[in-house]
Amino acid sequence: MRNGDKCEFCEGEARPQLLLVRFHFKGQTIYVDNVPAWVCSKCGEQYFDAPVYKRLEEIARHRSRIKKTISFPLAVYSL
Repeated sequence: MRNGDKCEFCEGEARPQLLLVRFHFKGQTIYVDNVPAWVCSKCGEQYFDAPVYKRLEEIARHRSRIKKTISFPLAVYSL
């Protein structure tokens, strides 16, 4: 993807950003910070270049090496 490419969902413009990404891999979820991505300026859809996605897979494959853990508040949705 390149700067100015159009979102495949809403035709908004994709712009480069660094993100905190939730990444699912083999039934588990990890969070990776400072991931270069393309984000639609209109709907927020995220796109990753192939080398970035491959690196995310590599990080997830070696998740036992991850040293930092984060915690966050968890609310329960109820009617």
